[in-house]
Amino acid sequence: MVDNARYVVAVLMMATLPPAIGSWFIIHPFVRLWRRLGKVATYSILYSLLAAAALILWEFRKPLLGTDLGFQPLLLVPAVPAAVVGVLVIRQRRRVLTEAIRNGYPEVSRTDKGRLLTEGIYTRMRNPRYIEMLLFGFVYMAFANYSGTWIMYALTYPAIHLVVLLEERELRDRFGAEYEEYCRRVPRYLPVRRGSLRLAP
Repeated sequence: MVDNARYVVAVLMMATLPPAIGSWFIIHPFVRLWRRLGKVATYSILYSLLAAAALILWEFRKPLLGTDLGFQPLLLVPAVPAAVVGVLVIRQRRRVLTEAIRNGYPEVSRTDKGRLLTEGIYTRMRNPRYIEMLLFGFVYMAFANYSGTWIMYALTYPAIHLVVLLEERELRDRFGAEYEEYCRRVPRYLPVRRGSLRLAP
């Protein structure tokens, strides 16, 4: 039962994580094109590409998963605190980041540039959603424990950093000096001070 669950988690991560991250490499560098096309055309093209990528990864799942390293309870020791911190981050992030912003609507909208998030958890770190992705990614990988998924997870770090750099360039174009000032006050990844991830009352 556990081995079946591990396999399912490994396959799901292999088929969905790369397309999810890859979508931002499609959106951010070409925002002007997507704004001209509009949201309907943009997301029709984007989701078609993501579905195709997921299907290709599914077809090649066996070689991509690599070696089954077996269920290792010791890996759950660091995974549990990672999950706890991830839950705290996601609960704080959801209070500020709407689904529309999370899905990139302001990036591709012709008229609505959205708003710069500077409240809640965004007063302490600029990219909580990527932090939560890395934390939960570790939890899933520790449970699944396939060699290929660990390689994929290691590649997630530089990939996400590149996404952040592209996103920052786009935000500077959209918000100008307001975003520059925000960057001076708030770090990219690590919270400004200890205790910043505590649940708000």
